[in-house]
Amino acid sequence: MQAAATHFDLAPHCSLSPRGALLFFATVCGATLGIAGAATQLGYWPVLPFAGAEMLLLGWALKSNMERRHEREHIEVTEREVAIEYERGTPPRVVFPRHWAQVKIRRPKSPLHRGQLVIESHGRAYEVGKFLTEEERRHLATALRGLIGGMNQSPALPDSGSTDQFS
Repeated sequence: MQAAATHFDLAPHCSLSPRGALLFFATVCGATLGIAGAATQLGYWPVLPFAGAEMLLLGWALKSNMERRHEREHIEVTEREVAIEYERGTPPRVVFPRHWAQVKIRRPKSPLHRGQLVIESHGRAYEVGKFLTEEERRHLATALRGLIGGMNQSPALPDSGSTDQFS
């Protein structure tokens, strides 16, 4: 008898909607370019190009943030393997033999960086949950360790397949 697979669906927190981002950008652009236009009328013309450059940078940052909303990771733990699927990433699918896989949290090299949750086996390691908070990352690591075990261990999987959402 083969136990059902256990799934983890990971998605980033995205509280800013596209409409909200557009409204924010339009408001900031209007205020900034309005003030820059007034300064230009008073003879301070160098303000205008810098204001334009700031708005281009803000637009790029918002666009990058909005694209990140579509990142998804799916982790499936079965009796034989651990599969990681990235909807927006390279490679799109990575498979490890469950018996030899390990779940590790790597400490950051600097206090300014975040830790990394990796699944590794046979010299290959792939990070999962880049967009999760440290607490969510630790919680996911605990759940995965319970299913995967350490190297050369394969704990029994729960009888019913469960889907956990981390977002």
